[in-house]
Amino acid sequence: MTEELTRSARKHQSILGAAAELFLAKGYQGTSMDEVAAKAAVSKQTVYKHFADKETLFGEIIQGTLERVAEPFGEEIRSLAETTDLAHDLHALARQYLVAVLQPQVVQLRRLIIGESGRLPALTRGYYDRAIGGTLTRLADCFARLAERGLLAVDDPRLAAGHFAFLVLGQPLDEAMFADTPAPRELERFADAGARVFLAAYDVSGR
Repeated sequence: MTEELTRSARKHQSILGAAAELFLAKGYQGTSMDEVAAKAAVSKQTVYKHFADKETLFGEIIQGTLERVAEPFGEEIRSLAETTDLAHDLHALARQYLVAVLQPQVVQLRRLIIGESGRLPALTRGYYDRAIGGTLTRLADCFARLAERGLLAVDDPRLAAGHFAFLVLGQPLDEAMFADTPAPRELERFADAGARVFLAAYDVSGR
């Protein structure tokens, strides 16, 4: 990579970092491209050289968050499909699920996206499809595989995926979105209880 490309990449990341900080602090509507340029210590022309408009910039921040959070968790889900200890590994996955979704920046970004859903419907839909819908699809594929292996009694994998997600995430995510994120020990309790209820409904061993 040439020095010029390296310098351009650094500016790109600096703009993304500045924009993310401003969006989360001031909201999407409350942040201007002038402010992004000033915080990133670049010219406004440089910002527009890297990002066509504010929506494009916001979209790349969302994309980066998904790559950092959703994709690694997707690998954890795929690993569960070949588990040799379903109860243990499902409980571990439930805990990892809460840790991934309830990261402070992820919660803040989710609030911001919901707030802009009326103005940016395509971006909001894209976030749902990749983050929430994508996770449900991976869970459904995993549960279908576990059913094939005779470990789960699942007739509708997608419905089972929704049950697992809401059993684990429902209450703690609501608390994080509208009040405060529960303490780590409380999150473990929610995760363990959600996994336990899911297994009671779907585990062929009847645990």
